[in-house]
Amino acid sequence: TIAAAIVVGIILHAGNHLACDFPRLTNESDSKYNLYLIRDFGDIQPKYIDLVKGVEGVTGIMMLIFMLIAFTLATSWFRRSLIKLPKPLDRLTGYNAFWYSHHLFAFVYILLIIHGTNLYLVHDWYKMTTWMYIAIPVLLYAGERILRYFRSGFHSVRLLKVAIYPGNVLSLQMSKPPQFKYKSGQYMFVQCPAVSPFEWHPFSITSAPDDDYLSIHIRQLGDWTHELKRVFSEACEPPVSGKSGLLRADENTKKSLPKLLIDGPYGAPAQDYRKYDVLLLVGLGIGATPFISILKDLLNNILKMEEQADSLSDFSRYSDQSVGSFDSPALNKASPKRKKALRTTNAYFYWVTREQGSFDWFKGVMNEVAELDQRGVIEMHNYLTSVYEEGDARSALITMVQALNHAKNGVDIVSGTRVRTHFARPNWNKVLSKVGTKHANARIGVFYCGAPVLAKELSQLCNEYNQKGSTKFEFHKEHF
Repeated sequence: TIAAAIVVGIILHAGNHLACDFPRLTNESDSKYNLYLIRDFGDIQPKYIDLVKGVEGVTGIMMLIFMLIAFTLATSWFRRSLIKLPKPLDRLTGYNAFWYSHHLFAFVYILLIIHGTNLYLVHDWYKMTTWMYIAIPVLLYAGERILRYFRSGFHSVRLLKVAIYPGNVLSLQMSKPPQFKYKSGQYMFVQCPAVSPFEWHPFSITSAPDDDYLSIHIRQLGDWTHELKRVFSEACEPPVSGKSGLLRADENTKKSLPKLLIDGPYGAPAQDYRKYDVLLLVGLGIGATPFISILKDLLNNILKMEEQADSLSDFSRYSDQSVGSFDSPALNKASPKRKKALRTTNAYFYWVTREQGSFDWFKGVMNEVAELDQRGVIEMHNYLTSVYEEGDARSALITMVQALNHAKNGVDIVSGTRVRTHFARPNWNKVLSKVGTKHANARIGVFYCGAPVLAKELSQLCNEYNQKGSTKFEFHKEHF
């Protein structure tokens, strides 16, 4: 939207000069030129090319070129390396090219100040107001960058554990700075000086706010993440038998782990999950990361509420046995304070992935939720899209073996967790219908993280169901 507004501004501003002002000035009669313009442009009437070659013309053209480069390399074709170019032109694609080209804005602003102080018909400095409009946003931006610089320095972290899982996913567990407070669903920026001293990349936080550590899961997708995995692979050791992860490292590893800097946290749509009665969390591949933190936070809250309920029941039994207990101020003080009850009553988590090895990423979390959620508040569904749907004859054998093993051992043979894996893609119409019917008149928060394709379908379904009944589906999305 901002880029489109800049394009409109350029067409109006530069188009007015090039197609109107310059031709009129160069074709003006000698009498009018000597009467009105000789004091501004000199004794000799300028030609069109002279105006274009002047300070105003050159700075304007250079600004246009810089912004065109930044815009082109920011498009999804270049940013996501969808266009394959021969070497060495391949460096013009990818996140790095987008990131560095967008910092051309610094030169654009410098050129804009020069452009605005060489006006053709204005000579009084206080009438050259361009710098006034630029000053406040530049100061705000510079202040924010300085704040981020110092804040990232304060948030020094120590790497505790590293694991590289199937599907090229790097898991980093680090110490949690005392002043680092965040909500589930939020993200933070990470910098690894060993890879790049300048680049900061955003990643969803997969640990819960009550955990005494911070964790993120990074999938190898671009040049920076490729290099990050390589750096950490060199510091890792082969996996110990019985432990997941291809390579592992921790504080006790002989090799020193690369340094990490963090900056955050920053807000994301998923952090508002506490506002809803029911949650429907949909993650595609690595898009499951923000919801893992939410599941862990919900589980922690469930366990706290159960402990609180147990302590209250124990106290009430003690109170009934004590004579005059209700009149005793000492016992009233001893009564534990009631915390605000968690509004969310149920959560449904749908994780859709193409690779079976992906389920290793969060195996521990899923097993913990399945084991400790005795009241069935959290319902988890894993979907493997690389296998034919369960009703298909081609997947009948694996479905039968899977069902027998789950019934006998309580473990799914596909995911290796307590959560049963389904095949093919979910029927989202049925999913929303089931959740809406089960929780009539509820306010359901639908949170999606993944590729943009499915976001449209879920958004349309939410709108359709909102028009049908009293159950309200509120859709939130984020893309990676």
